[in-house]
Amino acid sequence: MTDTDQTTTPAAETRAPEADPRFRDASLPIDERVENLLAQMTLDEKAGLFFQTMMTIGEGGTVAGPNPAFGIADSTEMIRDRHLTHFNVFGAASSAAEMAEWHNRVQEVAASTRLGIPVTFSTDPRHSFSDNPLAAMMAGPFSQWPETMGLAAIGDEALVERFADIARQEYTAVGIRVALHPQIDLATEPRWARQSATFGEDPELTSRLGAAYIRGFQGSELGPDSVATMTKHFPGGGPQKDGEDPHFPYGREQVYPGGQFETHLKPFEAAFEAGTSQIMPYYGMPVGTEYEEVGFGFNKSVITGLLRERYGFDGIVCTDWGLISDGEIGGEPFPARAWGVEHLSPRERMRKVLDAGADQFGGESIPELLIDLVRSGELPEERLDVSARRLLREKFRLGLFDAPTVDPARATAVVGNAEFVAAGEAAQRASVTLLKNESVLPLARGAKVLVRGFDPELVAGYATVVDTVEEADAALVRLHAPYEQRSTMFENFFHAGSLDFEQETVDEVLAIARAVPTVLHVFLDRPAILTPIAGEAAAISVDYGASPVALLDVLFGEAAPQGRLPMDLPSSMAAVEANRPDVPFDTADPLFRFGHGLSY
Repeated sequence: MTDTDQTTTPAAETRAPEADPRFRDASLPIDERVENLLAQMTLDEKAGLFFQTMMTIGEGGTVAGPNPAFGIADSTEMIRDRHLTHFNVFGAASSAAEMAEWHNRVQEVAASTRLGIPVTFSTDPRHSFSDNPLAAMMAGPFSQWPETMGLAAIGDEALVERFADIARQEYTAVGIRVALHPQIDLATEPRWARQSATFGEDPELTSRLGAAYIRGFQGSELGPDSVATMTKHFPGGGPQKDGEDPHFPYGREQVYPGGQFETHLKPFEAAFEAGTSQIMPYYGMPVGTEYEEVGFGFNKSVITGLLRERYGFDGIVCTDWGLISDGEIGGEPFPARAWGVEHLSPRERMRKVLDAGADQFGGESIPELLIDLVRSGELPEERLDVSARRLLREKFRLGLFDAPTVDPARATAVVGNAEFVAAGEAAQRASVTLLKNESVLPLARGAKVLVRGFDPELVAGYATVVDTVEEADAALVRLHAPYEQRSTMFENFFHAGSLDFEQETVDEVLAIARAVPTVLHVFLDRPAILTPIAGEAAAISVDYGASPVALLDVLFGEAAPQGRLPMDLPSSMAAVEANRPDVPFDTADPLFRFGHGLSY
């Protein structure tokens, strides 16, 4: 569809002059290239820059068709007819070469448009063991590492920077140029569902490791070999009322009873110093502060007043996904996360986001609404130019105009190579945190072990698996941190609610632990209350995303645990409920404290 074919306005208004190719001259300064291109863009083409929606990798690496389950539309139509050039890659290909080939086909579609503006691909985290399709993607062919919380447990800036550099190499090999991370929120509310992707509860540790993460992805400055980081969630997404998540109306409020709003800004100050290219504000709305009580993506006092003016940030600000229009996920209605402005129409919400100072609408694909705002006189086109310059400038800085495609053979050589895989596996083992050990760990090779929660066939490679406590020298029990089941599929991607284990689980573990020395191992995507079990277990270890083999290597002494808790483990739900959500280390009498960790 050409500009003269569009029916939204008379042809004379949309017809554009022939492209002036000077913006393709890599010898020219980037600002000159930006201005040359911007001057040639129609309103429709400018509007397309403002939307970053999801695109899925089709079967066999084909360019995708619609995916109504997650609102993923046909990619060719989005690029050619609606002029979108930013996409969040959803799903994974079976191989790096397939993913690279898919990327190149999409770039060919982009190159066929009037100005040939290349696509910028972004992704949520892909290197961990989390498989929440709204927060982290399957690793697929990429090397696998602990969750961010596990990197925090290791606590080594050099390791975090190396991880990010490896991830950068793997991303760029398949054409991904924006990381929708790091997540540098402080996990100060123990019940919050999103904390496994954070660096934990401590502002200083989060600041150091977050800056290292950004350096690893971007380098000393953004360039053709970089992956731009969209650091989130400004101004800090941790202080959630009752620990609920603001993807949902009941979790929309962020509260600061301890007066610690400024504490949550510290990691972002380190991120600005490290040069983060982009920022994502959170869904939540601040309550009881000096800032307007609307979601941060709509919040001019936060985006313009705090981010742009106080911190002087002139990079891209992209909203979190789905602030403007209602939709559905998996057939379930899912309203826009327009907290504090639910009464506004999508048109009014869009104006408020732009007035707040944001540049891009995450998870939206409605350029026609933005076009109409300009043509109706409600929004000056000059406002679009301000953000368009930022968005185009980054495409040039990343070298997308100069080298939009990637080499599938190189992708095969880089992604998931032996060195990168080994580094990820070593980090998984190092992140394991030993909280208690009454001389039972490491378990002896060949010992007779009762197994609960591990694959017995896998454990059989290390020990003799037995069926009863009477036969066992030791028991090995693996649990997942507790969470409450919620009413919808989407809600259950977010583990929320009580941190207490079900009494049935406690009774089962205690029965084993009282009969035979028991090693309790817990996956912590949130803090778990271990108090009812801790006294009886002979050893307690935890992980934050690691393969069963990595865990067994540690438990059987092939590697030593090196992790230290990146947060306090509370002793009771009463202590959690009394915790002030904005204050680090505020639960009374924690069972295990931040920084605790034993080794062999």
